[in-house]
Amino acid sequence: MVKVSTFFGMTVGAFVFWQSMDKVHVWIALHQDEKKERMEREAEIKRVREELLRQQQTQQ
Repeated sequence: MVKVSTFFGMTVGAFVFWQSMDKVHVWIALHQDEKKERMEREAEIKRVREELLRQQQTQQ
């Protein structure tokens, strides 16, 4: 009986651990995607700003 309950407890523990690690991996992936998108937006803003500054310099 002890062996069965130990096996059951370890199985449940492994399942809970697996599910929590899966959620952690999903959270990390989403966080990295958000960071990548933010960096791309910032690069685009910087590029447009530099282009506008060059246009202003040529107009003067």
